[in-house]
Amino acid sequence: KKIEAMGANIIHLYGLTETFGPYTLNFANGKNKFAISADKSKQGFPYIHTQNGLKVLNPCGEEVPADGVSVGEIVMRSNGVTSGYYKDEIATEEAFKYGWFHSGDLGVMHPDGQIEIKDRAKDMIISGGENVSSQEVENTIMEHPDVLEVAVVSTPDNYWGEVPKAFVTLVDGSLATEIDIIEFCKERIARFKAPKYVEFCDLPKTATGKIQKFNLREREWSSWRVE
Repeated sequence: KKIEAMGANIIHLYGLTETFGPYTLNFANGKNKFAISADKSKQGFPYIHTQNGLKVLNPCGEEVPADGVSVGEIVMRSNGVTSGYYKDEIATEEAFKYGWFHSGDLGVMHPDGQIEIKDRAKDMIISGGENVSSQEVENTIMEHPDVLEVAVVSTPDNYWGEVPKAFVTLVDGSLATEIDIIEFCKERIARFKAPKYVEFCDLPKTATGKIQKFNLREREWSSWRVE
């Protein structure tokens, strides 16, 4: 939404290294700016050569209902998907459970056939038995006008097991506080999903600009001791 306000036209593609590039393409059908941004946030429809090779499966290998709500793992199968990992039979067997390549992305299937990622499986936060999508919390925080970048990871909590923590880079000159960000989230999503802590910092990134959430997560958990 912010980028298109600058005059750019976003075309959303989704894929992995194991699919040799883009596997789905998004078609925005919204009739207003808000609806278009919501549509473009979805990962979209499979390419013509992959249209029969895209599903969302539950842990038992069954397709989840195409209701835009039921969450499962996005899986692929086509001649554009890798046949396995080099000299790693264990990783190959795990990745191809039920005969489909498992992406590691948790998502939903919409009634019109579009998929939408809700989170990476490893990034899902289970707080007090409730699933919290780090991506949902990040998207909410990004709506704050003073936020430039954000990453949300789990941090240990002696009562809930783990809770969301947000690492935020503010726009230059912003005076937003931890309480501002937390209350902003509580007004827009379920209160238990709001970050319990907010730390303002520069985010660690790869050479291509991808945020290294694993570094933040490892830092949070490396020194944890049960009280």
